[in-house]
Amino acid sequence: MAETREEETVSAEASGFSDLSDSEFLEFLDLEDAQESNALVNMPGPSSESLGKDDKPISLQNWKRGLDILSPMERFHLKYLYVTDLATQNWCELQTAYGKELPGFLAPEKAAVLDTGASIHLARELELHDLVTVPVTTKEDAWAIKFLNVLLMIPALQSEGHMREFPVFGEVEGVLLVGVIDELHYTAKGELELAELKTRRRPMLPLEAQKKKDCFQVSLYKYIFDAMVQGKVTPASLIHHTKLCPEKPLGPSVLRHARKGGFSVKSLGDLMELVFLSLTLSDLPVIDILKIEYIHQETATVLGTEIVAFEEKEVRAKVQHYMAYWMGHREPQGVDVEEAWKCRTCTYADICEWRKGSGVLGSTLGPQAKKAK
Repeated sequence: MAETREEETVSAEASGFSDLSDSEFLEFLDLEDAQESNALVNMPGPSSESLGKDDKPISLQNWKRGLDILSPMERFHLKYLYVTDLATQNWCELQTAYGKELPGFLAPEKAAVLDTGASIHLARELELHDLVTVPVTTKEDAWAIKFLNVLLMIPALQSEGHMREFPVFGEVEGVLLVGVIDELHYTAKGELELAELKTRRRPMLPLEAQKKKDCFQVSLYKYIFDAMVQGKVTPASLIHHTKLCPEKPLGPSVLRHARKGGFSVKSLGDLMELVFLSLTLSDLPVIDILKIEYIHQETATVLGTEIVAFEEKEVRAKVQHYMAYWMGHREPQGVDVEEAWKCRTCTYADICEWRKGSGVLGSTLGPQAKKAK
């Protein structure tokens, strides 16, 4: 691959592997914005009888009553979680729970900010390679595209020294986590650095609570990426969680794209074998440096950078706590009283039982969590 610009990868949207890698959504929950956006604060949120996916009213009592029967992973039919699901939990776990149960309440202003951030990320990605869209008809095809991207990106990272939008996946505390790293590159000293881009609607750095969430996100990326290159992620684990059929033949569009990349494969299993061999035999190192770069959306001015210290024990402890909710071992928790300012622009503030109960779920709504096995 002589020139990185000539390489082609499939867009995250096409592969179904998108991961919200930006912080614009949570920026609206910053204290400065909460104080200056009265109109947004006063926007009506969902009522206690909101419409569900089938346009029938959803009772919060009925929602929470089922927690002792089904775990959130089961109730929301989730085979895996995104890294940003856990990062959002770090901001407010109850908001994450409401977001899964009551989707579709994203305010237009927030959606516009997210679109702007996505456009900036896309422009940066196009600086390194072109994107092509490959039609997929099965979940095996969709995952094949993810694997093809990894196969193309590994040699590009080694030869060119940098790559953007690198997919990561791996089992963490019994749950499959997937995500997309903004950028990987080698420094002048030969260290592998992860650079996470965060765009800001206002020309100011985020609050410490936001930085804390961002630091946790990049730490999770490193945790998963390191496991991938160290051979700790296995095909069996991936198949177990995703329920993929490795023997299923790939679709014609995917096969054409694979041949174009120089890969002679017939099934998803063939691709998985190549990916895991490439990861473990490529001499890719673990990530040495974690960096977050905050830039202003409108002017592209760099507002500041954060170098994140990776603390594995702390990351594992947080993940264990957050996964306990997803596995149904405990109820979702809201923010502490000291961080109640986050509620000012939360879409679900009007129905939040944690907020109404001053830090506890109402007795009529609080279910008995499933006991840990």
